[in-house]
Amino acid sequence: MASIGDIPIKVEGEPAAPVAYGNALPVLSQVRHALAQLIQGGEPTQIDLGAMPFGPGDEERLMTLLGSGEVTASVDALGPTRIQETAFSGVWVVEYLNTDGQRVALHLEVDHAPRLLRSQPADLSDALAALDARLSAPDANPAPGD
Repeated sequence: MASIGDIPIKVEGEPAAPVAYGNALPVLSQVRHALAQLIQGGEPTQIDLGAMPFGPGDEERLMTLLGSGEVTASVDALGPTRIQETAFSGVWVVEYLNTDGQRVALHLEVDHAPRLLRSQPADLSDALAALDARLSAPDANPAPGD
């Protein structure tokens, strides 16, 4: 008695090509437009990559196309945030994680520096007051040899 493995199978035609979603290049074009806006009018842009209809491999392709720059930073506030400059000055990848290390959001920021790294006006006022207090403290200016 013949088994199923004995049935001859003939494959005709070309294998099906993998589905290409191709959303990396449109996002890259959006980044290009945002960078031009920053240069011409000083207007920063934030692109929410979590809202993009990425298919398999799109995010990885976009990150490969953007490359890595020289600057990285991390911020620990309500979970870690990783900031990476891309190979294009003014284009930043900002990944927000929760306290369990799971991604909460992924953004591209097109700006001179990411918003998260900029001091807030109220914080600057507090810093000035704290510095004034330190400078006026009796032990702020120790005598030589102390």
